[in-house]
Amino acid sequence: MKSLLTSLTILLCFSNYAISQEKKDLVKPNIVIFYVDDLGWQDTELNDLDEPTPWETPNIVALAKEGINFTNGYSPAPTCAPSRAALLSGLHPTKTGVTHVSGGTEPKTTKRSNYVTPYYPIGLMPENFTIAEALKMNGYTTGHVGKWHVGALDIQKSTNQGFDFAYESRGAHQGPKREKNRINNFATHDKGDAYRLSDEKYPPFTKSSPNGISYPKDMVTEKALEFIKSSKDEPFFLYLAHWLVHAPIHTKNKELLQYYSDKLGVEMPTKDIPIKTGGQTNPFYGAMVTTLDWSLGRVVDLLKTTDDPRNPGKKLIETTYIIFSSDNGGVEKANGDIVTDNYPLDQGKKYAQEGGIRVPMVISGPHIPKDKTQDVLINQLDFFPTILNLTNSTVPKKYSSDFDGLDISGVLLNNDKTVKDASGHEREDLWWHFPHNTDSQMQSALRHGDYKLYKNLIPDTYELYRLYKNGKREDLEEKHNIAAQNPEIVKDLSARLETYLEDYNAQMPYKDPSKFKEDAVTSIPVITNDAFDAKSQSVTISLEKGKSKVIEAYALVRIVNANLKKKKGKKGKLGKHDSTLIKIPVESSKNNLEYTFTIPEDIIEYGIILIDENRFMVKSDFHKIN
Repeated sequence: MKSLLTSLTILLCFSNYAISQEKKDLVKPNIVIFYVDDLGWQDTELNDLDEPTPWETPNIVALAKEGINFTNGYSPAPTCAPSRAALLSGLHPTKTGVTHVSGGTEPKTTKRSNYVTPYYPIGLMPENFTIAEALKMNGYTTGHVGKWHVGALDIQKSTNQGFDFAYESRGAHQGPKREKNRINNFATHDKGDAYRLSDEKYPPFTKSSPNGISYPKDMVTEKALEFIKSSKDEPFFLYLAHWLVHAPIHTKNKELLQYYSDKLGVEMPTKDIPIKTGGQTNPFYGAMVTTLDWSLGRVVDLLKTTDDPRNPGKKLIETTYIIFSSDNGGVEKANGDIVTDNYPLDQGKKYAQEGGIRVPMVISGPHIPKDKTQDVLINQLDFFPTILNLTNSTVPKKYSSDFDGLDISGVLLNNDKTVKDASGHEREDLWWHFPHNTDSQMQSALRHGDYKLYKNLIPDTYELYRLYKNGKREDLEEKHNIAAQNPEIVKDLSARLETYLEDYNAQMPYKDPSKFKEDAVTSIPVITNDAFDAKSQSVTISLEKGKSKVIEAYALVRIVNANLKKKKGKKGKLGKHDSTLIKIPVESSKNNLEYTFTIPEDIIEYGIILIDENRFMVKSDFHKIN
């Protein structure tokens, strides 16, 4: 036993030594995260299964040939905001609280469900520690270009979350306005055109354009290039978060739209009507995917042709790690269009099924082997701790000890076949939690080896699928629920998932009393007193005796931008991004019949949320103050 432990220790030390030696010949490598919006696992030529995708992505493929393609790469959530918040903070969505988009509002039901989705914040707050803040404290110049979507209040802006530079307009993704639509809004070569077509030519090559076609000017891409050029004298971190390929599904590139119409064998669209043909047959979307690929090519080309002044004799491409991925799976339908098809993966964006969370993922950079494919389980939560290691950056332990991802440097640099934590234990699970939208979408999920387990939050049942068998494709389509035939596997995996949910205090859907007729509704808590003391800024809520027990209580208070001045009349209405509700604790009496809390300064609205033992949500009235 002693010799075995000694051997393992030597191997571990050698592994760490190899990584440290490989990093010694670099002076603070640069980092580029190229983050795409809604790009599906089957929307590129990386992981082409069954029917080859018609969308051409030569630059994405070329990047994979320079690094590692992770075929089992996952986003932290099936929608945009929670994945972005998780990537930036290194914290699981249940820990940031951001589990869906457009949070910071009063919990409500929809016509599609009898359940209230739990409150969740609109984005990251100043107490969250971002990868930009971490790298900035280690000497990096930091830039964000493109989509932010993790908070719009001034305190939540990217420049208040560690970024030195930010450009967050949509660029060429800007949709048509007024009389314009997607068949008459194409870019031209006119000098006054904000999206003027390039003089330079790029793929694809066509019969009419054998030297390539022009692309509309995209300021997201241009600002990314500007940031690299202006920051190359210092180590830099670029978070390029494209608005592409999110809806609206359109393109300003008429020639590229014509190319895909010809390739698909369909007529060039002449009317702005939804594309209803199934599969991957939407030429607008194909043009968007290839435009995204073109943008990546522009960034990589700049890195290839630019000297690194900090590492003489090297180009920036030799000293820069590039991480390419998407915030969630492909959206299959939007605004009446059939956009794409994630087949053989099941479902898409807003679902915990494989089509909603499995995403393209490529990582390249110094000492990473070229043209490799890895099937090891990787989550974008791994990016933060991995980047810290690759850049020899350190952060306070109170942050690093809270990360939910793992450092995958061993996989990147040493060809490790498994991901291990700091104690040397191999990763066994990845898990997700999405208590939103329709009842069928409200699920938690766990990937363990070849298996995928789902917990249907409504009606609290489990499903089990075997995606692979001994590493080979088995039921990637998730067609065959084998839970009944495998009770022991369900028992094991459900115990793992339940532990995660409990440890992370994952918030669940709650019953809306107005939509249930069961006897328990008559016993739900009743608020008999709702008092506000202006002098002490305190609120007291009293409940009627003899009702069901309250098991959870919290207050929601509305904060506004600090510089927002009070105005009167219609012009004084708060704008969409001027305020948000945040969660604050309340104190309860011993008999749980009275709840009190003090309203912080500058709060303009408050209310209280109560959850009873039967999981009914009871809300007080929301009161405006000041």
